[in-house]
Amino acid sequence: MADRAGALLALHDGPGFVLPNAWDAGSARILEQVGFPAIATTSAGIAWACGLPDGGAVDRDTMLEHVGRVATAVGVPVTADLEAGYADTATGVAQTVARAVEVGAVGANIEDAAHGGLFDVTEAVDRIAAARAAAPRGSFVLNARTDAYLAGGVRSPFDEAVARAGRYVEAGADCVFVPGVVDAESIRQLAAAVPAPLNVVAGLANTIDAPTLFSLGVRRVSLGGSVARAALSLVERAGRELRETGTLGFLDDVLSYAEVQERFS
Repeated sequence: MADRAGALLALHDGPGFVLPNAWDAGSARILEQVGFPAIATTSAGIAWACGLPDGGAVDRDTMLEHVGRVATAVGVPVTADLEAGYADTATGVAQTVARAVEVGAVGANIEDAAHGGLFDVTEAVDRIAAARAAAPRGSFVLNARTDAYLAGGVRSPFDEAVARAGRYVEAGADCVFVPGVVDAESIRQLAAAVPAPLNVVAGLANTIDAPTLFSLGVRRVSLGGSVARAALSLVERAGRELRETGTLGFLDDVLSYAEVQERFS
């Protein structure tokens, strides 16, 4: 597992990489076969696959069960979306990270917000430090997420994100994730100001393509639940077509049965 963690960490030293988000073992295997050198899980996609909304509706045991299935299915490094750590305390966050290691993850995101509001920065730092203590540097890639651009009541999201990023890196984070920032100049300034590799999410509010993000200084581009949304959108379109017209246009350009079988053989 240390080799996989090292491989994931090394990707952050390059010119930039795209980290797609899988929601089950099947989607993870497809993404691996496409050629991605590492895969993330998506808490949103996993929640939707369970028939639940995103945002903490899935309990820790269920989420880690799904993370384990993804990690077991592929040979590339897997980093887990652990939301806010599924715990009210720093000790609980440490326990969550330790269990993520047990199921095969070699990295994770830990958020600094819950219920729409940011944790006090001291508490957030303690949670990152606890996560780091549970999974030492070099054995696990810790991605500290700040929701400064998503939480309400933040006077200057840029200043808040930069200040928190610095504290999180001091507490042991290997990289920093800032979702919600959408304009190129802010992203460029964040990449210059954050003292660690910057991760942003593409495909939600931010529609800037990966090569452009790399040119702005971003090292890691994740997709969040975007691939899962695309898959579920196809399911909905197929259902509507079948219900309304009974036609099979949704099957245009899809993989054949034999091709799908080959992907999983």
